[in-house]
Amino acid sequence: MNSKVRTTHLERRAVVYLRQSTPTQVEFHRESTERQYALADRASTLGWDKSQIEVLDSDLGKSGQTTTGRADFHKLMAAVGLGEVGAVLALEASRFSRSQADWHKLLDICALTDTLIIDHDGIYDPNDFNDRVILGFKGTWSHTELHGMRLRLQGAKLNKARKGELRCSPPTGYVYDPEGQLVLDPDEGVVAAIKLAFQQFRLLGTAFKVMRYFCVNQIPFPRRRWRPGHIGTLHWGPANLSRITTLLHNPTYTGTYVYGRRRSLNVIEDGQIKRVKIQQLPQEEWKVIIHNAHEAYISWEEYLSNCELNVHKFAAVGRQLHADFPLP
Repeated sequence: MNSKVRTTHLERRAVVYLRQSTPTQVEFHRESTERQYALADRASTLGWDKSQIEVLDSDLGKSGQTTTGRADFHKLMAAVGLGEVGAVLALEASRFSRSQADWHKLLDICALTDTLIIDHDGIYDPNDFNDRVILGFKGTWSHTELHGMRLRLQGAKLNKARKGELRCSPPTGYVYDPEGQLVLDPDEGVVAAIKLAFQQFRLLGTAFKVMRYFCVNQIPFPRRRWRPGHIGTLHWGPANLSRITTLLHNPTYTGTYVYGRRRSLNVIEDGQIKRVKIQQLPQEEWKVIIHNAHEAYISWEEYLSNCELNVHKFAAVGRQLHADFPLP
């Protein structure tokens, strides 16, 4: 028995915690899953009775960037905090968490309750200074590794986008041909509806009036869905203001390939990332703009004019609402 594993530890449970980031990893990276399950045998070798070894595997297929939705991690933290666990085992620090805050929270609770942390490299006592330094470094390295992977993936995407080759879900009115080129929708009804929307905006001047024109005349508006299970399926339904506005503000309809129009911002509530906010960026901050990349519905100049006109219309509506219903 290892000198760090004392009788006080063996009298309590040994908990093996399993986690992989996505269902795809769980399905295809079976070796990693098997190595994690094998930690139960290691606990047995270190002296724990098999009846005292608990395996938590409900978090397989869930990201370690946050504890949200990871029921087993919360169960583990609660059991450690109650002093019911003698050791927690995981393949590496990243299995517990990719967040340094969550990792150090686990270390602090383990230190308070004299709980060991065991991975494939060794056995660590959070109350031992040298072990605590090593555990802290492991958490930092896990976080740095995730950051590095994200940077590499983003760099690869940006490099492909600069060549106009990064494929995203095309807006209604476009599809990808077998060669991967963006072309007009083969359904003539879809193309006619999109062209009609732009034509009516030239005449009427507001997205709301365009929407009303479609609704009053009972003209259905197309939408192609690109979600899993609905890839490329065409649906017709009533026009709404959101879809008309999106149409007018999308530069793809000018035959321009663009990338980096939006930025994701994490919204933190109670110390956890609860949701992601999408922020629209001004045109000068777009990462890639390639004109004449595919066939257009309208010109670039008309698109800029449409955006500016819409902004002025919204501002006018806002001023009118403020005049009719002034704030106290």
